[in-house]
Formats: sequence, structure tokens, C-alpha cells
Amino acid sequence: MTTATHAPAARQPAPAINRPNLTAVGTIVWLASELMFFAGLFAMYFTLRATQPELWTEEAAKLNVPMALANTTVLVLSSVTCQFGVFAAERLQPRRTGGLLQVAKWGMVEWFILTFFMGAIFVSVQAYEYAELISHGVTIPAHAYGSAFYITTGFHALHVTAGLIAFLIIIGRAFLAKRFGHFEATSAIVVSYYWHFVDVIWIALFIIVYFLR
Repeated sequence: MTTATHAPAARQPAPAINRPNLTAVGTIVWLASELMFFAGLFAMYFTLRATQPELWTEEAAKLNVPMALANTTVLVLSSVTCQFGVFAAERLQPRRTGGLLQVAKWGMVEWFILTFFMGAIFVSVQAYEYAELISHGVTIPAHAYGSAFYITTGFHALHVTAGLIAFLIIIGRAFLAKRFGHFEATSAIVVSYYWHFVDVIWIALFIIVYFLR
């Protein structure tokens, strides 16, 4: 009588565990702290405005709303170009695969360069607006409105400038990397989080400063 032997059943592979990207999580947590910082600036602005409504009405009339609206449009559109750069990074395409005018074949570098220039235009126009307002007597030491306006918009401009520096770093890494991999792509995605954040903050600032008279 023969005894049948059975081979041991093959062990099924354990299901893969999808861990969150620690860099992305850390960036989101940091942006949450930045949100609290801007919330404090908004609270300061509304508090000062509530104490001197007549001053706010008089000084806000000096703002160039059409220019600010055009500048806001440039910044919002830069979020779109930034996201196209992220799409290229996600498919691990650092640079264009066709001619310069073939936008559909652009890589991350081309989209981020365009985003950089749009952000630089935003900061330049804001600096021009500051110069105009100063010529009309709207300064930090002049009154509470000047302090509130320059502190809120100025800190945002510093954040935009930091974003521009980050874009240059990401673009430089793309050129220096021998192989564009997931590390470079993740860095690009993290910078896009930051850029979208400063865009959303500016939209809130624009509504509060230029429209809520």
C-alpha cells in the first residue's frame, strides 16, 4: 500500500502595504502651520480695520484693483502650469521630447520654468504697486492701514519668492541628475503643494484687501 505524499501548499505573498510618503506628509503638516500663521495675519488685519473703518475706506480707494486683478490672474494660471509640470514629473519626463513650441511634449523643466517666470512677474508687479502706494503716502509708519497692508501682502510676497527659489532648485536638480527618478519627482510634487498653497492664500488676501472695503 502506497501512501500519497502531498507537497506543502505554496504560501501566498503578503499584501503590499501602501505607506504614505513621509516627505509629502511632512510638507502638508508644515503647510498647516503656515496656514495658522496667515490666519493670525488675517485676524490682525480685521482687528485693525474694525477699529478705524474710516481710515480703511479712505486708503483702500488708492488701491489699483484692475492691476491687482490681472496680477492675481497670472498667479492663478501659474498654478495650472505648475500642475502640468507635476504631471510630467509623475511620468518621469524631466525635459521636452519635441520642439520648444510643441507644448504637449514639454517636460517638467519647461513647465516649471514658465511657472517661475509667471511668479516673478507677480512679485515684480507687486513691487511696482508698493512703489505707487508709497508715492501716495501709504507707508508702514504712516498709519494702521499701511502696516496691515504691507505686513499681510509682504509676508505673502516672501513666501512666493521662496517658492521661486524652490523651482530653481528643482530645475537644477533635473539637469544635474544622471537619471530622473522618483526622488526628483517627489521633490517636484512637494514644491507644487507649496505653490498651490501660496496661490490659495493670495486669493483669500486679494478678496479681503481689495474687495472687502
